[in-house]
Amino acid sequence: MTENASPRDTLRDFIDTHFDEQVRTLAELVRCPSDNPPGDCAPHAELTARLLEAMGFEVERHEVPAEHAAAHGMRSVTNLIVRERFGDGPVVALNAHGDVVPPGAGWSVDPYGGEVRDGWLYGRGAAVSKSDFTTYAFAMRALKHLAASGSPLAGTVELHLTYDEETGGMTGPDWILSKGLSKPDFVLSAAFSHHVVVAHNGCLHLEVVVRGTSAHAARPDTGHDAIEAAATLLPALYRYRDSLADRPSRTPGITHPTMVVGLIDGGINTNVVSDVLTLRIDRRIVPEESPEAVEAELREVIEAACRPLPGISAEVRQILLARPFAPAPGADELAALVCQEASEVMGKPVTPIGVPLYTDARLYSEAGIPTVMYGAGPESLLEANGHRADERVPLDELRKATRVVANTLHRLLTR
Repeated sequence: MTENASPRDTLRDFIDTHFDEQVRTLAELVRCPSDNPPGDCAPHAELTARLLEAMGFEVERHEVPAEHAAAHGMRSVTNLIVRERFGDGPVVALNAHGDVVPPGAGWSVDPYGGEVRDGWLYGRGAAVSKSDFTTYAFAMRALKHLAASGSPLAGTVELHLTYDEETGGMTGPDWILSKGLSKPDFVLSAAFSHHVVVAHNGCLHLEVVVRGTSAHAARPDTGHDAIEAAATLLPALYRYRDSLADRPSRTPGITHPTMVVGLIDGGINTNVVSDVLTLRIDRRIVPEESPEAVEAELREVIEAACRPLPGISAEVRQILLARPFAPAPGADELAALVCQEASEVMGKPVTPIGVPLYTDARLYSEAGIPTVMYGAGPESLLEANGHRADERVPLDELRKATRVVANTLHRLLTR
């Protein structure tokens, strides 16, 4: 640390000096596909580990057993943990996920190109959430530089890079915590805008298999048509969906529960009465709701619609249940600290909000750990094109978010 330079100045100068390297690192991470599905993410983890080791970090590779990965819809998972100990004090974990949704159509650039255009870096995962691989890693590097310059710190910072957020986090943060690989006192988890997120929705995925009896199309009266049954089931589901607007959430940033029928598959051939049709339903759960009550309610809607239909039955299976993220004891203090640091760097008020999606942050909070979501991103997820074509992150916000995280870590390790 140069004479008369404050710790914040030292952190800022290190981040600014290494920012071009940070952008190049993010581009490399974007150029390596890690789509989930199919969830074959171990190769991306190995690339990330090598990049981190080139920065001077010691990287722990924790491979998830194949059978456990497969049970949760993954082909391969390697979780990465980096630990930097600066003395006795709190353990602060920084969690971001490297798995991404497939790119889909409509891109104006190569989704795996990592192209920089007009101050934004484009590519699948640029915002959700490979950007925060670099936000957190370069904030840690800045903190190491500060400590090496003679500034006293007390505590440990850990980097948790995981690969199954898109399928629920059971082989990522849940696996890390359940195996006792980490016991953090505080967690910062990846976000998608420059807000400080303190709550988010949960999510229930149900698979509904509607069964009838097949028959020749010349004698449809001898069968029971599963596709026709859907003509009764779908309106019932959509009436239920419309009723959810009458259940407003009290959490700022979250409106009300939602429901989507996202997948339909059925039929044997054009000339055959269908004996089976499959639906998949996404029901978002606001923080005030009980996930168990939501599932029971939705199951009753399905069963009530199918019950009167001759020759028709419905089998309902839970695919995923992600509980809402609500603050754990002590999270309010952490949120206030991050808001203070973000407001100072951004030059405008940054306040806590909730968001309607679900993330891995809930798993740390469920374990009783004060957890806040904060990372690189523009004003909103929509502006970042998260999960859409032309996903992008603004480089100015990437730099600022890295400073906010570094300053927050410094505050936590010097209290």
